[in-house]
Amino acid sequence: MSEPRVKVGIWVSAALRMADIAGKPGVVVRKGDADAGGVLVLLRGRAGVSVLSQVRTGAGEAAWMRATGPEPVDDAAADAYIARQVGRDPDLWVVEFESPDLKPPFEGRIV
Repeated sequence: MSEPRVKVGIWVSAALRMADIAGKPGVVVRKGDADAGGVLVLLRGRAGVSVLSQVRTGAGEAAWMRATGPEPVDDAAADAYIARQVGRDPDLWVVEFESPDLKPPFEGRIV
């Protein structure tokens, strides 16, 4: 049985609020489908940027993957990745956070 899912628009609002409380302000760069769209998270840090993508583990649990690789990348590489993903899925949300340590300001397992 799969776990219940929160509508993406509500999740984004909650993530932005948690980030603000944690001192890692965020902004919606691109709005997708408010009910069932996916989310890409752009973390902007001291060493560069990292893009997180939603994934499911082998057990079906929600998790995040560093889609641009384990090391920070430059803006051009992150923008190119995001553009490719949005081209494949126009319902995607893109949310950017200031995160000096490149850790997400919300709860989530990174695989």
